[in-house]
Amino acid sequence: MPNPRIATVIGTGTIGRSWALVFARAGCETRLYDASAPQADRAKDWLLKNVTLAVQERLMTSEEGMVVEQCVVVCRDLGSALRGAEYVQESGPENLEAKQRMFAELDRLAEREAILATSTSTLDISAIAGGCPGGHRCFVAHPVNPPHVIPVVEVLAMPSAAEAQIKRACAFLSSVGQSPVLVNHYVVGFILNRLQAALVKEAINIVLSGVADVNAVDATVRDGVGLRWAVMGPFGVANTNADEGIRHYYRRYGSAYIALMNDLGPTPAFDEAMIEAVAAEVDQMTGSESTADQQHRRDQLILRIRQLKRETSRGV
Repeated sequence: MPNPRIATVIGTGTIGRSWALVFARAGCETRLYDASAPQADRAKDWLLKNVTLAVQERLMTSEEGMVVEQCVVVCRDLGSALRGAEYVQESGPENLEAKQRMFAELDRLAEREAILATSTSTLDISAIAGGCPGGHRCFVAHPVNPPHVIPVVEVLAMPSAAEAQIKRACAFLSSVGQSPVLVNHYVVGFILNRLQAALVKEAINIVLSGVADVNAVDATVRDGVGLRWAVMGPFGVANTNADEGIRHYYRRYGSAYIALMNDLGPTPAFDEAMIEAVAAEVDQMTGSESTADQQHRRDQLILRIRQLKRETSRGV
């Protein structure tokens, strides 16, 4: 489907404001609504500053920056924010009751054919919108933080959703530059957070057991497996780890993987002692660089990696 004329962002915190940049960058009229009017204003200010910086760093042309600036509108009431919108992305607090109330309102006020999506990272869409008459058009669209930098979006539809409706939601997300992946049924944490949790679990155990320090663990991911994972997932990597492909690789190293998996540490306690021990090493590793500067450096590097991947795929 073509880019919809209007996309609405409900909730304009860290995730919501990033979603707004995704939609505006794609040329959608992007409406921002937040129960806190000052928060919506701050989100627009952040977005404009981000665009200015992107233009200065040549990650966006001045013409593209002007399009974004012209596309973003702050709305003071929910009804006007939803009027005419073809796609709605809710990014409010991670609270089931709050999301249920919001989706009841969205279902009542939004256009009948509008796609209604939530950025939840933990909740089942059936629990959020199962009581809505228009629940069939409701989805989880769980982004990776921040979505304007990292394109993957995990899509979970209501069981009652028609195949055409699922394709329409995924097509919209693709049309604004995201990479939708379909989750077939609900599981806690969806895909990304489950994979991330498995790695973080063992990273903490390695540090707490004294095998290596925080810097060594981060370097191993950053300058090791992370470089492969930036271009291939775990199955793609396995398929290229042997000249004969993944079948040969798994048959050859399956017993070694089983031994490693069986030796992985237990789930760590996220108590103050653990948090402070890890955080103190992180402070040493990052030095005087502020968190904001770290976030900026992360975002710029990821955007340049994405740019390189696009150029490579086009044979530039």
